[in-house]
Amino acid sequence: MMAGVATPRIDEDVRLDESPAPDATWQTVVWDDPVNLMSYVTYVFRQYFSFPRDVAERLMLMVHHEGSAVVAEGAREQMELHAQAMHDYGLWATVRKAPQ
Repeated sequence: MMAGVATPRIDEDVRLDESPAPDATWQTVVWDDPVNLMSYVTYVFRQYFSFPRDVAERLMLMVHHEGSAVVAEGAREQMELHAQAMHDYGLWATVRKAPQ
């Protein structure tokens, strides 16, 4: 070995044939913000997700009082589309892996 040349350590326990489950569930989370009115958040949930009024209001109140609410669960790509749609409406939204 030459002086000054780094040699990588090889971790024998790494299994390259293991990968995350492709059917893992992801969530779209809408976060509270200081800008949007509660009535507007309810409107967005009803308009975009077609939630009934009581569901949209319950989720809006979770956002308002608890700081966030999970508004959808499913495949990652679909959750990313939902998050982008929430951004287009002016809401703060993120995607995360659903807890197991």
